[in-house]
Amino acid sequence: MPPPRKVDSLPPEIREWLQEALRERGFSGYVEITEELNARLAEAGKVVEFHPATVHRFGQEYREFVRVQESASAWAQGWMQENGLEEEARRHNILFQMVTSLAFKAMEAQMLKGGDEIDPKDLHFVGRMLKDLMASAGIREQIAAADRKAQAARLDAAVADGEVTDDFRQKAREIMGFA
Repeated sequence: MPPPRKVDSLPPEIREWLQEALRERGFSGYVEITEELNARLAEAGKVVEFHPATVHRFGQEYREFVRVQESASAWAQGWMQENGLEEEARRHNILFQMVTSLAFKAMEAQMLKGGDEIDPKDLHFVGRMLKDLMASAGIREQIAAADRKAQAARLDAAVADGEVTDDFRQKAREIMGFA
C-alpha cells in the first residue's frame, strides 16, 4: 500500500481552508496558495511544509471531485424534475448528496489504486450504495400508488354522495391515469 499523502494529514480546518482557497482562485495560483498554506501550518505549530507540486496535485484531484459532484447534482436535479419529483427532491436532497459524496470517495479511493490493489469488496459496497439509491425510486412509486388509490377513493365517495356522476368519475380516472 502506498504511504498516506501529506494532504490527508492536514487538520480539518486547514484542509477546508485549502479547498475553499482552491475553489475561490479557480484552481490556479498554486505557488501563492502553497505559501499561505505553509504560513498557516507554521502558525498552527506544524513542522510539515508543502511544495507547490503537492498542492497542485491535490488541487487537480479536488477540482475533479468538485466537477463530478456538480455533474451528479445537476443530473439528479434534472432527472427528478423530468419525473415530477420536485417536492420529493427537496426532501431527499441532503440524503442524496451524502450518498453521492460517499460513493465518490469510495470510487476515488479505487481509482488511485492499481488493478491488482482493488478490493472487490470495496466495489461491492459502491454497487450496493447505488442499488439502494435506485431502490428509493421504488419507494416513490409506492407513495404515488397510495396517492392514486386515495384519489380514486375520493372520486368513489363523491359519486356515492351524489356530488359527481359515474361518467365523470370514469373520465377523471382516465385523465389521472388510473382507470
